[in-house]
Amino acid sequence: MAEFVHLHNHTDYSLLDGAASIPKLIRKAKSLGMPGIAITDHGNMFGAMSFEKECRDFGLNPIIGCEFYVAGGSRFEKTGMENGNKYSHLILIAENSIGYRNL
Repeated sequence: MAEFVHLHNHTDYSLLDGAASIPKLIRKAKSLGMPGIAITDHGNMFGAMSFEKECRDFGLNPIIGCEFYVAGGSRFEKTGMENGNKYSHLILIAENSIGYRNL
């Protein structure tokens, strides 16, 4: 499975959505022969530093991203149906250190 890399993964830093701990996620990717793996937690990047270090320790390429919330109305409206439109999610992945800083 060396030619496949998961690009949309949530860790236990994605409250109520992710159940995988960073070490378990990395060990699983390594056991499947993946060259790297991404984390794209919901609205935060709290696990990015430990994720990168652990990936490097296991010889995996860390891919860091974030799943952002996109709302059509005001950021203060929390109904999920602003102006009749559903809110959306957008996954952004850093290509390099400039992209990481932009996240």
